[in-house]
Amino acid sequence: MRSRREEYSESTRSALVDSAIALFTTRGYAGTSLDEIAKRTKVTKGALYHHFSGKQAVFEAAFDAVETDVKGRLEKILRGPEKPWDRALNGLREFISSCLDPAYQRIAIHEAPVVMGWQRWKEAEDRYSFGLIRSSLRDLIDAGEIMNVPVEVTSRLLFGALSSAATEIAGSADPEAVGRQVETVIISLLHQVRQPPPDSAE
Repeated sequence: MRSRREEYSESTRSALVDSAIALFTTRGYAGTSLDEIAKRTKVTKGALYHHFSGKQAVFEAAFDAVETDVKGRLEKILRGPEKPWDRALNGLREFISSCLDPAYQRIAIHEAPVVMGWQRWKEAEDRYSFGLIRSSLRDLIDAGEIMNVPVEVTSRLLFGALSSAATEIAGSADPEAVGRQVETVIISLLHQVRQPPPDSAE
């Protein structure tokens, strides 16, 4: 069992991350100070430094929290009781919905490539997103829903398309309209490799 001190420490860290997410979302990385994060959390700046080495460390914790939340929702859908095709489409719609969320847009899409550096950001996105795409694609193939396409290459292509889509949605003056367009295009692409049902074969 954890001690009361450990529980308090974990609670404080979580509250700091929540405050950072709120401030980074509304003000951006450059417009947010550690003093403001500590003040919003109602702790001292020294308490903040007990958990984080600096502003970038706080940002990366906020990024991890936002991405972990999205990944958790997607995993729940992709492991659901529906058929693989329906799970894949529902997962796509959930991803697009996440791209409309202000915190995900500002922190994960707009700010992270700059704050973390392009290479580290892409590696992080790989950890959070690529595995879900690959496992979903494998499920579709195993279920006979789509052709036996090369899993690694196809997953990379889909990953690239969805990464670009996220940027387009987040940067649009009408993100919901772009989200609908993305859904239409990705589903159309998937239909290109979809297998016909067995009873439709001639």
